[in-house]
Amino acid sequence: MVNIAFSIYAIIFLALLIGSGFIAKKWVSDSDDFIIAGREISLPVNILGVVAIGFAGTSITLAPGFSVLYGIKGGIFWGVIYSLFGLLLYANLFADFIRRSGAQTLPEYFETRYDGKVRGLVAITSVIGMCGILANNIVSLSSIVSGYTGWPVFIITAVGFLVILIFATMSGMWATTITDFIQVTIGTIAVPVFLMILVRKYGGMEYFNTWLSGDWINQGLSGASLPGLSMKYPSVITFAILFGTALVWGNNYYWIKIASCRNEKVARKSYTIGSLYLIIVFMIPLSFIGIYAGTTMPETFTLAGGTIAHTAAYGVIARVITPLLGSVFIVGAAAAALSTSSTSAMGATSTATRDIYKRMINKNATPKETLKASKGIMALIILVTWGMTFFPGGPTYLFAFANAWLTPPAVLLLLGALWPRFNSRGAFWGVLSGMTTMIALTIAELTGTFVIGNWTHMAIVGFSVSLVVGVIAALSTSPKYYGISEWNIKANENNRKDIKLEAFDLKVLEMIRIGHQYLSDITDGLKVDSKISNESIERLDQGGYIERSGLVGSKFFTFSITKNGEAILPKLNENESRMMKEYLNSKYVDFLEIVLEDSYKVGKFAKDHDMGSLQMSSMISHLTRRGYIIEKGMFKRKVEITDKGKSIVSKYKNAKLA
Repeated sequence: MVNIAFSIYAIIFLALLIGSGFIAKKWVSDSDDFIIAGREISLPVNILGVVAIGFAGTSITLAPGFSVLYGIKGGIFWGVIYSLFGLLLYANLFADFIRRSGAQTLPEYFETRYDGKVRGLVAITSVIGMCGILANNIVSLSSIVSGYTGWPVFIITAVGFLVILIFATMSGMWATTITDFIQVTIGTIAVPVFLMILVRKYGGMEYFNTWLSGDWINQGLSGASLPGLSMKYPSVITFAILFGTALVWGNNYYWIKIASCRNEKVARKSYTIGSLYLIIVFMIPLSFIGIYAGTTMPETFTLAGGTIAHTAAYGVIARVITPLLGSVFIVGAAAAALSTSSTSAMGATSTATRDIYKRMINKNATPKETLKASKGIMALIILVTWGMTFFPGGPTYLFAFANAWLTPPAVLLLLGALWPRFNSRGAFWGVLSGMTTMIALTIAELTGTFVIGNWTHMAIVGFSVSLVVGVIAALSTSPKYYGISEWNIKANENNRKDIKLEAFDLKVLEMIRIGHQYLSDITDGLKVDSKISNESIERLDQGGYIERSGLVGSKFFTFSITKNGEAILPKLNENESRMMKEYLNSKYVDFLEIVLEDSYKVGKFAKDHDMGSLQMSSMISHLTRRGYIIEKGMFKRKVEITDKGKSIVSKYKNAKLA
């Protein structure tokens, strides 16, 4: 009865996943739609997307598992550290910075900040790390489902990869976004209800008095407590470094979750709300579910002489519920694992496509060719990742191993955003030394030559090596011009130099003149890699034609035009000059007129003006920022003109008639 009920629910859920990929397929016209959904993701959808990443197969194994291993403190500490130190801090430090940078991937940003060598190195390590996380989620899924149904892990793993391959390759980020929505909706109901059923069946906290070690708050079944400042994994400090800094800060799919948002405010709010939602609705209940599992059937777990790993606690306790309900809870767990797996696959695919394929294999690929390549790359990544599911140590160590590869990029992001003096030499040697160290430690541990885990986790070593070597190497050579102590962001005739501008530089300057403040607007509006737009910005900055708002954080990617910049551009006629003062040009006024007459003709406007999804995003973000329109729509973006926008249309329409 258990397996029949589960099979029925699983088939329904898998049909929803594949159906969502089919529905979203019509929203994908090029690789920009496939990788970052045309920067159309709204606040409600990205909140669910952030929650979906956190409510993953990993969480469903580790939160209950750490409760069984270390008591309720272990499970809750893990969930809270990930949610607050990882998601919340990341959003408040980097959301504006990432969204304004214009880079679709983390390695792409590293080329704008450092150079192409750093981008290539980080692309390789990022793909390895994200494949490891993808493998971990599928292993977690297999562990949960196998613990409940008794089915072979190999078969469950194969089905999981096949489903991701089918629906994610259909429509990329859009398929993942819809899946996140389905997953979190199911989970928001399933996890709290699961806990409520256990409370009703067994009672409240008094039921835990029979906990095997006698202290269910501070100790696991075997009497072990979660270490605090120990550098050996697991501990509170290694949780912070692995599941906060490395997992989030150095992970490309957290980057693209911000890069795909409509604006930086949406990105920041979605991560903030999502992190709190995750703790309350998922992490705390999952930790208590682990305590119920350990109290009810301690003899089942290896910690008390049984045969089942502590990471399978969720699936084990689900068997005490009636099959019709228990199967729903397990399908909810499967949904979490598959959704986050598809996000991991997207993170790895975006990096492999944009940072490896388009830079090293086919530099002149058309949008259609890149889209086709993206789907092939995703299929290849899924096949390679299948092999990683055999990594020794199970989900706990596979997840930690994957995070280790993401540590050097986390160091580079932090130093690059906050220390202008940090340069390409420091970045290159920092990431290379960290990567080489972790490769050596991984080989040594797998062969049994030297087990670093007896002393600390390899990510701690990788983080330290990347940081120390990076800083020393950076100080051994000169930084970029803006890292020199004498550099002043305010331009005058004595602190700038003669720069020969190119035609592209003038296009960039034109955009800044009408109020496009951010590098993301310029990159998207001119449909180039952020490397190209950033090179132009650096020429304009050194020549005194623009000024940055600052050198740290998001101000680094925020610009204004100087008098010299205005003087070098072609003079505007009277009407164009009036438009410019209101941050407009004739095309933008025409767009506002279309929105006023019939907002459903926005798609036709894009087609008539040969504008891709990111070019439309650049224009719409700019007009929204200036108060002429507002963005609506849960999934696909819809625009509505404001009173300010209507007055502009009336003003220039009358001017045309006159």
